[in-house]
Amino acid sequence: MSENELGAFLRTRREAVTPTEVGLPSGPRRRTPGLRRSEVATLAGISVEYLARLEQGRDRHPSPQVLGALADALRLTLEERIHLRRLEKETDGGAGNPCCPTAVPPADSVRPTVRAILDSLEPLPAVLLNRLADILACTTGYRRIVEPLGVLDGERPNLARYVFTDERARAAYPEWDRLADNLVGHLKTESMLDDPHVRGFADELTVFAGAPFADRVEGAPMLPRRTGVERLTHPEAGGLRLSYETLALPDTDPQRLIVYVPADDATSVALDRLNGRRPGGLHAVNA
Repeated sequence: MSENELGAFLRTRREAVTPTEVGLPSGPRRRTPGLRRSEVATLAGISVEYLARLEQGRDRHPSPQVLGALADALRLTLEERIHLRRLEKETDGGAGNPCCPTAVPPADSVRPTVRAILDSLEPLPAVLLNRLADILACTTGYRRIVEPLGVLDGERPNLARYVFTDERARAAYPEWDRLADNLVGHLKTESMLDDPHVRGFADELTVFAGAPFADRVEGAPMLPRRTGVERLTHPEAGGLRLSYETLALPDTDPQRLIVYVPADDATSVALDRLNGRRPGGLHAVNA
């Protein structure tokens, strides 16, 4: 690896993007392949001088916000954003990794009593999340709804990462903006302000998701909604309306249990069919 992999990657991606791809006129005479530095700087909201320093390796420590803005401006794919983040962390010598010994790592296990509660909720959809929105456990009823949507893909599924980085999420959740607001609200209000694990996760999503996540984090604090109605579009069951309640489980690492019930009769019938039950097993709240 060369000493300026981060700068080289930014430069090659800039040269690979055409003006028309970002809504700029191409013009008859362009000496530079792709975009000019000034054009990328304007799109990303940074100075041309700073972009030059990054590309030339004279500045190797851009903030997650700058990386996210550059990723948006250069139209990077998720894989390219992941690579960009990796290059920045390697250049930074790993200084951004959460390592504070006083911070409790996010939970990755489930207490036996909580698991017993989940089992007793079947066939209702219910999911247990830690403070980073990692999915720690769920009922079979929840799995049958979200598994076809891709929510549970990967070794460690995370609801926030899915919503902000998976292209299937916006189709799966018709009210995507409301869900995105809620997830960021939980992240900002339920964690310590100086929690390195939350900060590292937020930095990751700032790069991977760009403005849709970063703007919400930088915006005014918003309290998450702990109850309401969530809409989903299921490939087999069609449109679903689910009333939900969020139950806080206080501990050294807070967890939250979200329980869903059908919000109308059509959703009640659809969930019974997904669970292989005769209609009438789950009663609608009619919210």
